[in-house]
Amino acid sequence: MGWKGIHSWLGLTVGTLTVLLGLSGALLAIDPVRQAWEAPTAAAHLPVATLVERVSRSVSGAEEIRRLPSGAIVVYGFAGDQPQASYVDPADGRVLGPWQATVLPRWIKNLHRSLLLGDAGRWGAAATALVMGLLCVSALVLLVRRMGGWRRLAGRVRGTLPQRIHVVAGRVVLVVLALTSLTALTLSASTLGLVELDARAEPEVASIVTAQPAVPAAQLAALQGMTVGDLRKLTFPSATDPEDTWKIATVEGQGWIDRHSGRMLAWQDATRAQRVNDWALVLHTGNAAWLWAAVLGLTGASVLVFWLSGFLIWWQARGLAPRITGNVPVGQADILIFVASEGGSTWGFAQTLHDALARNGHRVHTAALEDFRTTPAARQVFVLAATYGEGQAPAHASQALAQIAKQSAGSVPVTVLGFGDRQFPAFCAFAVALDHMLRERGWPALLPLECIHQQSSQQFARWGEALAQALGEGLVLAHVPRVPPTVTLTLASREDYPGASEQPASILRFTWPSQSPGSRHGLARFAAGDLIGIVPPGSAVPRYYSLASGWEDGFVALCVRQVPGGLCSSHLLGLKVGEPVTAFIRPNPGFALPRTRRPVLLIGAGTGVSPLAGFIRRNDRHSPMHLYFGGRDPAQDFYFGNEVQGWLQEGRLTSLRTVFSRVPEGGGYVQDALRRDADRVRDLLAQGALVRVCGSRAMAQGVAEALDALLAPLNLSVAQLKARERYAEDIF
Repeated sequence: MGWKGIHSWLGLTVGTLTVLLGLSGALLAIDPVRQAWEAPTAAAHLPVATLVERVSRSVSGAEEIRRLPSGAIVVYGFAGDQPQASYVDPADGRVLGPWQATVLPRWIKNLHRSLLLGDAGRWGAAATALVMGLLCVSALVLLVRRMGGWRRLAGRVRGTLPQRIHVVAGRVVLVVLALTSLTALTLSASTLGLVELDARAEPEVASIVTAQPAVPAAQLAALQGMTVGDLRKLTFPSATDPEDTWKIATVEGQGWIDRHSGRMLAWQDATRAQRVNDWALVLHTGNAAWLWAAVLGLTGASVLVFWLSGFLIWWQARGLAPRITGNVPVGQADILIFVASEGGSTWGFAQTLHDALARNGHRVHTAALEDFRTTPAARQVFVLAATYGEGQAPAHASQALAQIAKQSAGSVPVTVLGFGDRQFPAFCAFAVALDHMLRERGWPALLPLECIHQQSSQQFARWGEALAQALGEGLVLAHVPRVPPTVTLTLASREDYPGASEQPASILRFTWPSQSPGSRHGLARFAAGDLIGIVPPGSAVPRYYSLASGWEDGFVALCVRQVPGGLCSSHLLGLKVGEPVTAFIRPNPGFALPRTRRPVLLIGAGTGVSPLAGFIRRNDRHSPMHLYFGGRDPAQDFYFGNEVQGWLQEGRLTSLRTVFSRVPEGGGYVQDALRRDADRVRDLLAQGALVRVCGSRAMAQGVAEALDALLAPLNLSVAQLKARERYAEDIF
């Protein structure tokens, strides 16, 4: 069982108990905060003798003085035959009011310490603390994997809402939770008798009775040399027993003082176990610092957030669990498909491929990558491999690469299809490593490695076309992903462009049913650079477009160019003002532009300028933004041209460079403009500029090569900028 399995299993099985301990701990944190505000604290340098003298003047019948971890002073004694405990002012010994150890019902503390089950429950609470520690360790491992390494721990979190809540909350409180688990185990070790704090017996001492009266507390030399800052407890000698002694406990140890001479009769230093236990108590309860107690309280309450979000993640993953239909036995299959998937979505693509091949008469077997093998009946092998974190294999396939490397290469072609996200520096790194190993070992391939960006159904379909040609048979890979709830948008306006090569385009603006962000019938909040999924009539497969507007703009803007034979582009370009379209929002956090004062370099070609225009539109702070735009002909495809000129005048856009490849002296392509402006661009990047690139894959590759060349004198590269989350691409 890997770290993910350990984390999930422990969280689902023992998670309820951790929630109980977390919430009860959060309630118990109220007491340290309350005590810190109920009474003044004693000056740390105040001599204990002085404190005793002040208390003795004001409180008759005092038997014990305690300094609470908060620094307040409490005196215990009797009023008649009734015991009492009172706060006193250490400045003058004046009684301030009664002291209560807790305002909470006793059962809450018993729940936290023993689950209301007595001694057996203490063992259960200790075991739960151990489980919490294991959850913290496994969470740290998974967090580092998910974020792509230690250096990216503070980076932007991607995923579903429960996943983002789980990860962000973990980054905030994981260390505190681990500390509470460790301190709980430390305290339990002494409570359960596993560690003895002090095996020494108290010394047999007594005050030596003389004809002289007892020395007043203020004159006791031993108490004069001790400060209240170190005091734990001081017990007065009995008024009826002349041989009784003063007994003092401090952070350093405990001692017994002769009441008649003031001489220290015996002293025992605190043991190492006691010191460790004392620190564990402070760190676990927050008794010595109310701010730390508040932190502990919030951390304890967060356990419920972890459990709920973790349960939702598990429940959603169950829905994505592989359930391949029509799977023939592996020994009878002529086509084998092996899958490596972290979140489960890659299995959906595998099912689509499985079904398409089966419809063509193939006998297909699909299994997890760790079950990789070939059989005498197999004629083709396909591997669909997702990449997790910083280039790692999905958890279930963590050993697959090594296992496959041990197998002798066969003659059956093994074709690898990778799945990943270009916003990560290690885009499809596991698929790349797997393909490289297979070729080095001598395995043939039907097709070269292809990498699918952000689970693109369109890119998967294009790979299917290449596969059909290679197999010499008709094959259509129409993958239908799960579509979230949709909203009907209404076309409010359109701006048409003639385009080139019979590819007209339009900037479309839509409104949505309700402008209220809390409306369940409204559109989810969105920002420029997010994606909008359009579901055209007669199709269940959405087509994604980058948004050129944000929620605050009050409209949905996108730029659509006619794709030959494109169902969705034809539908959108055929819309008239007032007509509806079905859509939903898909967040694209990896491409989002954070609020910043740093320079921003925006590079786009064709309709790729769409999200960049949205960034400029929302640049209310007038941060320095520089746009490089590439088109074919300014008369045909200078999208957002009029708005761009207006943004220049308003100061939302600092500079503009345009190039057009199909007109004389048009300047070529955007990468050519970057090379011409090498010194300027290099200076912006040296200032920490953020870079956003949107356009075709070929354009993005050309831009990356140009920037790599001009970054070389700075000892930087595009890969390094990506690792630092300064460079992101949106490629179509």
